[in-house]
Amino acid sequence: MTQTISHHSALIYTMVIVSASDARMSDVELQTIGDIVKKFPVFGDFNTDRLISTAQECAAILAENGGLNAVLGLIKEAIPEKLKETAYAVAVEVATADDTLGQEELRVLEMLRHTLDIDRLYAGAIERSARARHMTL
Repeated sequence: MTQTISHHSALIYTMVIVSASDARMSDVELQTIGDIVKKFPVFGDFNTDRLISTAQECAAILAENGGLNAVLGLIKEAIPEKLKETAYAVAVEVATADDTLGQEELRVLEMLRHTLDIDRLYAGAIERSARARHMTL
């Protein structure tokens, strides 16, 4: 099977599906996506000017019938083994960015965990780490 999107696009798609899971993408979530793309080493060779168009490509696929499953298939195909935990981590970062974690986001994270074959213990550690980073008094 030929890869249809880059690993950069797949990482962005993971963040977009989590953010869009509750039918709205909050400003905090969008800012988090932008910050991740600017700061995470995995995006070091990514042209940040492509972020918006890549997110729009994902949104267009999501709008189609069966779109979420199609996006998950693209993610599974494009994420190399060594970036699977990174993909889950960026998704969790976006999910926890706005201090609200709804059932839709939890369901998409679960689907990502299964799609990427992330061990439940590793997923728990990633999730706990994100909660700790966003904790306030």
